[in-house]
Formats: sequence, structure tokens, C-alpha cells
Amino acid sequence: MVGTDGSESSFAAVEGAARLAAVCRAELLIVCAYQPMRGPELSRAQDQLGSEAYQVVGSAPAEETLRAARERGLGQGVSEVRSLAVQDDPVPALVNAAREHAADLLVVGNRGLRSLAGRILGSVPADIARKAGLDVLIVHTT
Repeated sequence: MVGTDGSESSFAAVEGAARLAAVCRAELLIVCAYQPMRGPELSRAQDQLGSEAYQVVGSAPAEETLRAARERGLGQGVSEVRSLAVQDDPVPALVNAAREHAADLLVVGNRGLRSLAGRILGSVPADIARKAGLDVLIVHTT
């Protein structure tokens, strides 16, 4: 299983996880956590996007991220790819999805691991490694 947020760093993690899954002939589960826009933020986005406003409602942004991640995964030779959008913050979304889908390995990128904010406030890769309860591979993506 690999987490993505649509950033280039997370897509590099997807590609690394896909290469590993291809070699092991394993299925790859790609997970994207999201929080839908609400209130004034949603209204502003809808005003600016007009007929394209569906892209910021519900899980639409996560679904687009997952589509792009799936393409990258398939490009690495993995044959079985599933994707899952989860409405939650990244750490609980990934930890819970890993448990619910009996993942053998959770792959994340290293973005935020070496930043000052990451050291003080915590980062997704560090929090995942502490909370996952399964093997975690932190891929060098930055």
C-alpha cells in the first residue's frame, strides 16, 4: 500500500511502491486522504471555477489524484492496482486503510521528514512509522 497526496514527491513514492509490487508480483493499493472544501472556501472556489466546480466537491480532487497515481503505478510494471479515497487526515487514513486491507507494507515518501516543522510538529512519514503497526518503507522522494 502507498499513500499519495498528488504531489510529485508522493508520485515518486507511488512509483517506488509499484516497482516493488511488480517484482514481488503483489497487488498495489494506492490511498489518497482528503478533506472536502466547505463554507466560504468552497463558495470562492465554485465562483472561480464555474462549470468546473465539481472538481473541489466531495472526493473529486482525490479521485483525480488517484487516477494519475494509478497511471504511474501501471507504468512501473505492476499488474494489479486498486485505489481508495478516504475522507480523513493523512495519518489516520493511511494507518486505518492499511489495517482494513491487511497491507503487508506501507510505503510513503520522505517529504517533511527533515524539515524544522516536521521535527517539531511531526511529519506524515514519521507519524506513519510510529503508528502503523506494520512495516513501513520511507522512500527518498525529495
